[in-house]
Amino acid sequence: MIFVVILHIAICNITHMKSSNNQMKPQDVVILLKIIAIGSDHWQQKPLADSLKMSQSEISQSASRMQYAGLLLGKKVMRLAFFDFLKYGLSYVFPQKPGPVVRGIPTAHSAPPLSNKILSDEQYVWPFASGKVRGHSIAPLYSSVPDAALNDNALYELLALVDAVRVGRTREKELALKELEKRILHGK
Repeated sequence: MIFVVILHIAICNITHMKSSNNQMKPQDVVILLKIIAIGSDHWQQKPLADSLKMSQSEISQSASRMQYAGLLLGKKVMRLAFFDFLKYGLSYVFPQKPGPVVRGIPTAHSAPPLSNKILSDEQYVWPFASGKVRGHSIAPLYSSVPDAALNDNALYELLALVDAVRVGRTREKELALKELEKRILHGK
């Protein structure tokens, strides 16, 4: 009898551990954006991990979570599902409010492409020691985002647009979503 109870508890724990590993994490969004920025379904884990300053195991675990969520099929991004997640779920799942003024790298409406369309005295930045702009801090989706963005302009713009969805007001969100739709769904 005790053996049956212990076995049941062990099975429940294993099932719980497996299901808890399937919850989306912020780096999943970063990885999907990087794959879109690469522009190919033939990406490899090692170069992807290196470019994002992540470990290969983080990429592998993220790929499993994204496949479970229906955002990745093999190595192909399910672009419509991902765009719908960004449009309807991102600001609820990974919300962000502007923090104190710090030195950093512009993001959201303070970075291209929105900085060309929106004039604002209020700057938003990812905190970064060698950043040249002072603004309200916005926590990046993952700690390596500022470094990764500096080495990939397409990724930088996608991340900035996603931050505009996370923290922007209605106008900024609408402009960001239109731009994300062009880039994610239409590849422009």
